[in-house]
Amino acid sequence: MNKWLQLYTYRVGISWWVFALAAVISVATALLTVSYQSIKAALTNPAKNLRSE
Repeated sequence: MNKWLQLYTYRVGISWWVFALAAVISVATALLTVSYQSIKAALTNPAKNLRSE
C-alpha cells in the first residue's frame, strides 16, 4: 500500500495532533451526553413516571 501511495503526485501529511484532537472531541461529546442524561434521570420524580405506566 505504501508503494501505491507513493505514486500520487500530491501528498498531504496528517500530524499526530489531528488524531489527538479528534479523540478529545469524541470523548468530550460522549462525557457531555452521558452526564446530561444521568443528571436528567437523577432529577426526575420516580413517582411521576410510575403513575404514567
